[in-house]
Amino acid sequence: MNERNGMMAQQFEQLFTHMLPAIQSKKTEFHLYGYSTVTNEDIWAYCVQRKWRKKDIIAMRMHEMVNEILYVSPAEFMTYTQIEEQRGSNWFSDLNSEELQILLKPR
Repeated sequence: MNERNGMMAQQFEQLFTHMLPAIQSKKTEFHLYGYSTVTNEDIWAYCVQRKWRKKDIIAMRMHEMVNEILYVSPAEFMTYTQIEEQRGSNWFSDLNSEELQILLKPR
């Protein structure tokens, strides 16, 4: 990892620490709605990868970040996690190459 990436990682870690009260509040809300497996890191990853993917996160104002964290709805968060889960899963991983060829063979 080069020096710039190291500095970015440190800045992200500091931002996470500053945002932790808002993130914990959102996690508590999700737990009240029955989403008991959601972690602080899950909420942070959602914000970084989905809500703020086109923004300069380091340049964002703290109040803007807190506001966006607190306005994450359980529905949008769960939709995101389900889509990410589907993207990462390999539906055919249990098949060997011969079985896969039979399955995909045109008739």
